[in-house]
Amino acid sequence: MEEAVIDIFVASRNNYGTRKIKVELRKKSLTASRRKIGRIMKKHGLVSAYTVAQYKPLKRDSNESQVKNELQRKFAQDEAYAVVVSDLTYVRAANKWHYVCLFVDLFNREIIGYSSGPRKTAELVYKAIASIQVRLDRIQMFHTDRGKEFDNKVISDALTTFGITRSLSRKGCPYDNAVAESTFKIFKTEFANQSHFQTEEQLDLELHDYVHWFNQHRIHGTLGYRTPVEARSMPLKRLSS
Repeated sequence: MEEAVIDIFVASRNNYGTRKIKVELRKKSLTASRRKIGRIMKKHGLVSAYTVAQYKPLKRDSNESQVKNELQRKFAQDEAYAVVVSDLTYVRAANKWHYVCLFVDLFNREIIGYSSGPRKTAELVYKAIASIQVRLDRIQMFHTDRGKEFDNKVISDALTTFGITRSLSRKGCPYDNAVAESTFKIFKTEFANQSHFQTEEQLDLELHDYVHWFNQHRIHGTLGYRTPVEARSMPLKRLSS
């Protein structure tokens, strides 16, 4: 049991707590209470990254665009790629601030596009769009906050080309983009705050590796303790089970 707990914790990149470890143990036909798992973790000095204090979110400039909030907090979607949300955050690489852009599918919380770079610009967002592996005309709506890197001619032209509806959060209302905010809290805890990137190339490589792990291996409580890839192939009614 102790070896299994340690293996699961290490495989989770030091992120899982007792609840998720209990789920993973069950997959191995092992049964243990969260209290027992907690004792094993304490014995071996296994401390989840989520016990570390979080950084304050980055304050962002917003614009006065007339684009409305078309999403209206309808975060539960029953079709893959119907609504994609996005945001930016910052990481330290090569002793300078760099930025990461992620695109998240509301259907199964999968990261379907991503990019990193030294500047918070429309080009960084466009690079993330270009990384998406499915046909862009499958995406029906693109929702973000009012950052200027999202609401500009470069991105608007790209969305118009593929017939994607634009949606922006209301000014000063992060709850309108709650799923993206939540994903970035996970990203900061599990990735950005846990690594020291010596070069931009190292950041790009480890970002690619993290996104693969996040989609293929990380179980999510909101998905019934399934991975995003597992959830994509299952009926909607089972996602919240």
